[in-house]
Amino acid sequence: MSGTDDAAEREALLGKLTLREKVRLLTGATTWRTRAEPALGLREMVLSDGPAGVRGQSWDERDPALLLPSASALGALWDEDMVERLGGLLAAEARRKGVDVVLAPTLNLHRTPLGGRHFECFSEDPWLTGRTGAALVRGIQAHGVAATAKHYVANDSETDRLTVDVRVSERVLREVYLAPFEAAVEAGVRVVMAGYNGVDGATMTASPLLAEPLKGEWGFEGVVVSDWGAVRNGEESACAALDLAMPGPESAWGEALVRAVDEGRVSREAVDEKVRRLLALAAVRGALGEPGVAPGAPSAAEREPEPEPEPLLEPSCVSGAPVSVSDSGAQTSLVPAAADPQPELPCVPVMSSSDPQPQPEPQPQPPGGPATRESRSEARTQAPCGPPMHDVPAAERRAGPPRVPAAAKPAPERAGREEAHALLREAVAASTVLLCNRGVLPIDPARLRTVAVIGEHAVRPRTQGGGSAGVFPERVVTPLDGIRDALGDGVRVVHVPGPSTGAPAAPLAPDLCTDPVTGEPGVRLRVLDPEGLELLTEHRLGGRQLEPPLPPGAHTVEIAALLLPRTSGPWTLGVGGFGRLSVAVDQRVVLQGEFDKQTDDPAVVHVNPPVHDATVHLTAGRVVSVVARRELAPGTGRATVVTAAPPHPEDGPALAEAVRAARDADAAIVVVGTTEHGESEGCDRTDLGLGGRQDELVHAVTAAAPHTVVVVNSGGPVELPWRARAGAVLLTWFPGQEGGAGLADVLFGRAEPGGRLPTTWPAALADAPVTRTRPENGHLDYAEGLHIGYRAWARHDREPAYWFGHGLGFTTWAYDGLRVPDDIVAGESFTVRVTVRNTGPRRGREVVQVYLAGPPGPPDRPERWLAGYAAVTAEPGERATVDVRIPARALRHWAEDALAWRTRPGPYRVLAGSSAGALPLTATASVRAAR
Repeated sequence: MSGTDDAAEREALLGKLTLREKVRLLTGATTWRTRAEPALGLREMVLSDGPAGVRGQSWDERDPALLLPSASALGALWDEDMVERLGGLLAAEARRKGVDVVLAPTLNLHRTPLGGRHFECFSEDPWLTGRTGAALVRGIQAHGVAATAKHYVANDSETDRLTVDVRVSERVLREVYLAPFEAAVEAGVRVVMAGYNGVDGATMTASPLLAEPLKGEWGFEGVVVSDWGAVRNGEESACAALDLAMPGPESAWGEALVRAVDEGRVSREAVDEKVRRLLALAAVRGALGEPGVAPGAPSAAEREPEPEPEPLLEPSCVSGAPVSVSDSGAQTSLVPAAADPQPELPCVPVMSSSDPQPQPEPQPQPPGGPATRESRSEARTQAPCGPPMHDVPAAERRAGPPRVPAAAKPAPERAGREEAHALLREAVAASTVLLCNRGVLPIDPARLRTVAVIGEHAVRPRTQGGGSAGVFPERVVTPLDGIRDALGDGVRVVHVPGPSTGAPAAPLAPDLCTDPVTGEPGVRLRVLDPEGLELLTEHRLGGRQLEPPLPPGAHTVEIAALLLPRTSGPWTLGVGGFGRLSVAVDQRVVLQGEFDKQTDDPAVVHVNPPVHDATVHLTAGRVVSVVARRELAPGTGRATVVTAAPPHPEDGPALAEAVRAARDADAAIVVVGTTEHGESEGCDRTDLGLGGRQDELVHAVTAAAPHTVVVVNSGGPVELPWRARAGAVLLTWFPGQEGGAGLADVLFGRAEPGGRLPTTWPAALADAPVTRTRPENGHLDYAEGLHIGYRAWARHDREPAYWFGHGLGFTTWAYDGLRVPDDIVAGESFTVRVTVRNTGPRRGREVVQVYLAGPPGPPDRPERWLAGYAAVTAEPGERATVDVRIPARALRHWAEDALAWRTRPGPYRVLAGSSAGALPLTATASVRAAR
């Protein structure tokens, strides 16, 4: 039965399992792996976070991944073919890393501009989100990897996300928040993730919505997995349609579920159905084969020595995203390439090599002196005693590289890393939104002698948002890198950082420090026992260690580095984590204290622990030793972060320098953006400001140089109070690792900015119709109903800064004609024909958008809603006609009294144009009832 996908054969396998064996399969074996059952030929399946990239089973900067543009950038593409290609790239990365299930796409909506996780979601519109998400699902699953639609459902903000109960009507759920998930099911998605939140009184892991409409009405045949640690009530979730509790090895099920079945509180059939679905997923992934034989296992001659199991997080944790570190210098990989061949998937570019497994290193002299069995008293003075780690299972404390499933072993063929980079670069330009242009873009390189690039984000951009969806990128092309590479040696490119952005100190990076043992760029990681004796030591590349290996007896995590300051003055040094923390500089303790855990949110505990810092005066060029320690305590995770920030420049002189540089240059480009204080999993935003004095910087520079191009580096809306004064404004989102290269392509006209806004941008937060994210008494009422995003702006007759769908190219367009069918039958799709004309000087692409409105009378409907879109390309002066298909569902509404979909006959307005606020063409279509 090798690779069987036959239901009858799987049913026979199911019959061989005892109840206890079945229940054991329903909880993960580890944080990222399902359980194996050799008697059935069932191997483990590996899950990994997405959608920005595929991290694999561990947070290890030595094993980087390709970093895609953020989901909000993918939403700005309005191009399903491009999204499918990017999905194929995710699949290739998954195959390379031995991953069976990618936890992407995120199908929650931009309900309010304050949502902290907008970067991970596609848009504010259910139809655009559904089409984009379905395309990503198709792209991932076309290459044999399972995609996951998350977070089902109404998990649209971060405040109190573990406990919030969302109150929303069934009609609004059906028409708005469930719609993208329905589209994913229609696309064949194989896994759906139930969120942390509740809806109308039921937590999602025990919600009746898992059964209906998901598995019943929609016919979803895959696996419903919990978000990590989201199962609270074992019996309620077991009786619901949840299939897999993650992470493992412990969960609310286990022996408690066995007893509940034996005592009749949970049916045996409910358990059997969950196992059936897991076996079906395993069959699709090639994880189910001959009993006693691992599917796809190599021969004895092919088999490599088996590594130790990877150290894993605590059972209750999730993993998260370190912020990438970029240097303004050459575009080099962070790690050397190995000679191991990589897989090649049809038409999918992947990296051509992987990184070598870390080699054993000699036992070093630790900072401050040796810690050996012969020097216990000295070791005690280095690491005071504290509580041992009781909450990490022994099996998860062992160090070693991840175990790759045999079925996912790399094939001998190689595919080009350059091809992958080229696709990501193309996606950056295609998703970049040109918000306004006063004849400045594109810039002609031939007229340039000096270019001023201004802003901290030009050298340290935000390539991804914070939280569990991030990866360690294999490289980062900064805006400054991209501009310099595009212009070459013939143009002088000057960088001026400007005043501080107010960003938190970055983790120690290889360009700032060296390992005190080997002298290599990076840090020294050590794990100590309660007496200060060394249990583990290894070289690491940076100061953000979210999953330091924990051998048995682990008590203290230590990160040490030799720091080389480039500027003199007050440096800010910090350590992130919980419990007893300390930082010493040249053996002098500068920070020490006990810092309690203030939240159970896994994004904070395991991904972004709070950093506590101290100010130390350092001298440029004088190396200092920095040693940070964190004692491990039960229930507080293990993530340890060491940060360092140079002295902030004085704002006045920094601002004056930026103005001077812009005035003296032939072109000025200012890069501004959000910081790690906002746009992160686990917290919502409190305002839409850029932070620091960035707005003042743009005001000053544009006053001195009116043709300045402003580049906005954010995952979601920000206020742009200077937008009317800028020569041009570009929105690059969180563009991923190739952001600087794609930006340069747009700036200098090598590519047209192809993006269109997937969410409406307010001029000021006070103008936004829907802003509430904070629950009251545990409840968050979606009182706005159907009216979110552009729908709410239209209903309240308000004018935003930029409408949903807005985006300019390097040419202009006229909308010349709109034709609609004479007769439209309810329940049937129809086609709208739109004629446009390229009135500008260049070949270009236009996204033609079609909205519907009406008919008058009940039920309540939005003023207008997106019904379809299509892209058209034309030469200068050329007229083009595009057919836009309008699906039958665009006309329907959910009738709560009948618990069914209905389409009201009557006249509907059909509107066509370039955004939700620019719809010059209008026609009336008559819809009649089906016979």
